[in-house]
Amino acid sequence: MDRQQSSEFLGKEKIAKLMAKFCIPCVLSLLVSALYNIVDQIFVGNSELSTLGNAATGVVFPIFIIAQGFAWYFGDGSAAYINIKQGKGDTDKIHKCVGTGMTFTLIISVVLLAIFYPLKTQILTLFGASENSIGYAVEYFNIILGFFPVYMLSNMINAVVRADGSPAWSMFSMLAGAAVNIILDPVFIFLCKWGMSGAAWATVIGQIVSFAISVVYLFRTKTFRLKFKSLIPNFRVYIEAFKLGLSSLITQMTIVVISLVCNIMLVKYGSMSKYGADIPIAVIGIESKVFTVVINIVVGIVLGCQPIIGYNMGAKNFVRVKKLYRAILLCTVAVGLISTVLFEAAPDAVVSIFGKPTNIPNPDDYWEFARKTFRIFLALVTFTCTIKMSSIFFQAVGKPIFAVLASLIRDIICFVPLICVLPIFYGVNGILVSAPIADLLAMLVTAGLTVAFFIGIKKMAAKSSATNGQDGTVIKPSKDGVIITIARQHGSSDKQIGKIVAEKLGIPFYYKEMTALAAQESGLDKEFISDINANSPDVLRSLYLSCEVVQQAITAQDKIIRKIADNGSCVIVGRAADYVLRYYKDVVRIYIYAPEEYRVKRIMEVYGDSEEEAKINLRRSDKARAAYYANISAQKWGDSKNYDLCVDSSIGVEQGADLIVSYVQAKKPSENK
Repeated sequence: MDRQQSSEFLGKEKIAKLMAKFCIPCVLSLLVSALYNIVDQIFVGNSELSTLGNAATGVVFPIFIIAQGFAWYFGDGSAAYINIKQGKGDTDKIHKCVGTGMTFTLIISVVLLAIFYPLKTQILTLFGASENSIGYAVEYFNIILGFFPVYMLSNMINAVVRADGSPAWSMFSMLAGAAVNIILDPVFIFLCKWGMSGAAWATVIGQIVSFAISVVYLFRTKTFRLKFKSLIPNFRVYIEAFKLGLSSLITQMTIVVISLVCNIMLVKYGSMSKYGADIPIAVIGIESKVFTVVINIVVGIVLGCQPIIGYNMGAKNFVRVKKLYRAILLCTVAVGLISTVLFEAAPDAVVSIFGKPTNIPNPDDYWEFARKTFRIFLALVTFTCTIKMSSIFFQAVGKPIFAVLASLIRDIICFVPLICVLPIFYGVNGILVSAPIADLLAMLVTAGLTVAFFIGIKKMAAKSSATNGQDGTVIKPSKDGVIITIARQHGSSDKQIGKIVAEKLGIPFYYKEMTALAAQESGLDKEFISDINANSPDVLRSLYLSCEVVQQAITAQDKIIRKIADNGSCVIVGRAADYVLRYYKDVVRIYIYAPEEYRVKRIMEVYGDSEEEAKINLRRSDKARAAYYANISAQKWGDSKNYDLCVDSSIGVEQGADLIVSYVQAKKPSENK
């Protein structure tokens, strides 16, 4: 399927068919991932370790999340980098990115091991281990911790495998590890009588199997070839991956913060209640694992839909974006309501999967708290799912501020303060009611953001061009010769100078034509492509530029720039063309700048701005261009080292053009970079 057919597929195929194709593999992959966090707890809970064993695995869980957070940070960052470079046809440095990510993952895993091992008792106590469960927790943690490098590298490499176009291999790796864990848990716990050590060894052996399968793939990759020198850290290459993986790290660290605060409050106020410290920790540990299954289904659905959402948003097919949102919301609500009915009607059945309490003084207290937890703490789980779904949806449509707000409002802004305050008045029950209150408040905010978004796209739809970029623009005939790229400050008369240069040399000039051609190439809307910098928010700009829909536009634009250059001599203004064409011969890279006073005056003349408006727009535009260039190239915009000639346009438009023409004519093509 070529690019145009792919565009039509995402833009015209039935939504239900697209969702089945994209979402099911994603959901299955996330559910397999959740198995690792659940299997041990099920077998431990059903053994003689019972409630205290569950409490022990519960306090180790947040530390798993820390390790997983860093692994996903480097893995998802590398995966996003791979996808972007694949789209641009620029795969030369992928092996350096992957190798650097693996090295950083290994280094961080060793650092975590060095920090956690000598402080394990204090850290596990901080996360909620009591004097009754600390022995079990340390026994389990000692073995798990020793294999952190294997666990983290396995997670990191799996993300790379998926991005390399082999999701089935990635899933097989995870499934094989989970299957080994499931088989060995009963053998080690029940037959060998190894207790917590048995559960830990079953887990790490499963991790070793997953790791081995992932490593085997590195010898048969599609997009890159890993070499020994690839493992030498390359910060210049990896800077883009650092940014792209940041959202994954933030998400995981948010979970850690919530778990830490929640466990501290449970221990403190549980100890003051009839339940004691161990029952609340054990039950919340079970609740976390069950909730992970529910939320992973929802996340899988919306993550699977990201390419569909992104394409249709970029194509300004707003009716289809709205239909997609409704379909995803319907699935999310269905998952939430089914879960709610199960938790409200049959909490005992859910909790029983993780065993019955046998090693605590009063089992009835355990069941009482378990029922309260599932019926109160998860009462508005449908809202929780909807909030999470909306956050990912906002990221897919290029609204990072909305995405961050929706993500943080529930967990950090509402839940953490509530869980710290309400127990003062209501004891351990205050912890349980904190969750639905946070869900309700966050849902109100998320609903407001959603309404604001759809009002916004309704206005955009009214202004949207009916031609959708299909205006007949073509690549102009040219001849072999020099290609001139012009980077520029806002208000520096760059377009006028570029046109004069093109006329004097008798070659084509490209500025707005690039976006029209990119729109025809990709099926995206030409105004959307043209306005990437205009729509770029001052806050979270890097996150905006990493959005899939924006990356689709950037990739289409880069391909058109290369097609234009392949056609022959020309002048290209803007869009980081100097970097896109860095491997081309006979390219002259020009940077046009001017004093601020001159540029403000030009902006006032051309756009009719007041002096203050001109200054604001000048600074905003230059910041956006700098961010765009850094995102594309990982280099500093305007750095004279990146250009062959820097021209101060305040000398005059004609004079500036003559200077460039003289330079080009004096420079033989074979001498060009």
